[in-house]
Amino acid sequence: MDEIRNSAKAIIIANETLLVTRNADTLGTFYLLPGGGQRHGETLSAALVRECREEIAAEIVVGELLFVRDYIAGNHEFAESEGRVHQVEFMFRCHVRDGERPQVGNVPDMYQTGVEWLPLDVLSRVRFYPATLVDPLCRLMREESVDVCYLGDVN
Repeated sequence: MDEIRNSAKAIIIANETLLVTRNADTLGTFYLLPGGGQRHGETLSAALVRECREEIAAEIVVGELLFVRDYIAGNHEFAESEGRVHQVEFMFRCHVRDGERPQVGNVPDMYQTGVEWLPLDVLSRVRFYPATLVDPLCRLMREESVDVCYLGDVN
């Protein structure tokens, strides 16, 4: 049976930078929003708090939902290796609790090599997934208004 996996992601912006996990694969370095899969019986916000503890070793406060996207791998660049993956991502505006210093957590993702604050002007020049978020994230970092939206099946 094919299943759809829910995932919660944190959009953490401070000083015109975005907190991301740095990852590496055979193509090189790429960046992702921190967060991950929801477990049975867990709310999306609880999943996000747990995932951020695991990946960025920081306590966060979960704010409003900003974006929702489908990721149906068979429709994108990793179709051959991830063809059966279907994930629905819920992306929330968050902030790191005072005094927390994000760093690689004790349960990083398989490809995770670090944690970074990416400046606004760098975001569009690196491998960042989902790439379709670059423009709305740049608007958020400039404190411009962004409508909550469903992004569709995008990479």
